[in-house]
Parts: sequence; C-alpha cells; structure tokens
Amino acid sequence: MDMQNLELQFNELKSQVEVLNKKTAENKLSMIVFSGDLDKVLAAFVIATGAVAMGMEVVMFFTFWGTPVLRDKKKNVGGKDMMGKMFGAMLPTGTGDVKLSNMNMGGMGTAMMKSLMKKKNVASLEEMLALAEELGVRIYVCEMSMDLMGFKREEFIEYQHMGFGGVATFLKEAQSSKIQLFI
Repeated sequence: MDMQNLELQFNELKSQVEVLNKKTAENKLSMIVFSGDLDKVLAAFVIATGAVAMGMEVVMFFTFWGTPVLRDKKKNVGGKDMMGKMFGAMLPTGTGDVKLSNMNMGGMGTAMMKSLMKKKNVASLEEMLALAEELGVRIYVCEMSMDLMGFKREEFIEYQHMGFGGVATFLKEAQSSKIQLFI
C-alpha cells in the first residue's frame, strides 16, 4: 500500500511541475511596434538587438502605423482598391521615408537627425533592420492592419525571419515572454 501511495504522490508532483514549467516565462522579449515614427522604430530595433545580444529571443509584432516601415520602396503591387491606393500613397514606404515624432519641421528635423546619427556613428534604421535580421529577430506583420490599409504581402521587404499573423500570434509569443513592450 505504501508503494502505491508513494507512486500516486510522485505522479501528482510530476503533474504540478509540468504545469509550473508551462507557466515559466522564457528568456524572450515580445514587442508590439505600433508607431511608424523614426525615433520610436529606431528605439524598438535598438532594444530588440540589445536583447538578442543579452541572449534573449526577440519577437516584434508590427501593427497599424508601424506596418508601413516594412514596405519595400522598390516593389509596386497592383490590384488595390481606391482606399488601398490612398493609404499606399499617404503612408511611408519603408525605412527611408519615416519621420521623427517630434520636431520634424517639414522634414528638416528628420534630415538633421539622420545627419547627426551618421556623424556620431549611430546605426541608421536600415542598418538596425539588417542587424536584427542577422541576429535572428523574428518579425510578424499584423494581417488586420494590412487588410485595413490595403497592403499586400508582396509589397513588404525581404526579411528572413518575417511572418504574418494576427493578435493571437502576438499573444501566443507574449504569453511565454519574460518581457512585453508596446512602442
């Protein structure tokens, strides 16, 4: 009887440990990139690449105004409705078109910031994106935002670790992350 009781207790403990393991956060950072402003997107990539350098897995989920940052300037996709064409024309196409959130001053502030960054040897947004890809940062583009803005998968940049998904995709990643950020 004692052996059977011991075996039951062991199995119960084993089940409890398995539940705890599932609830334990992974060494991972999950980040929503909501803004498409140069300073905010740059900060997102600085944090992402810094986290990878510290041994963390990183997932970035681009949604709403962050989505256009990942469009490829060289790609021209047809077959869009009028709203899709309007959003496509009004929103930035890629990293080179994003502007500062403050002190943009008709583009002068953005040009000054980019010049200062180059002078001070601070990596550009394009360089940070390339570094993130090299380091294995995973990026997801929000399909709902794409649909709302009339974007198609074919117009996004080539990025080895890019996928497309919805809120459930982000929440699945965030659920097991030590850190979740909204930028």
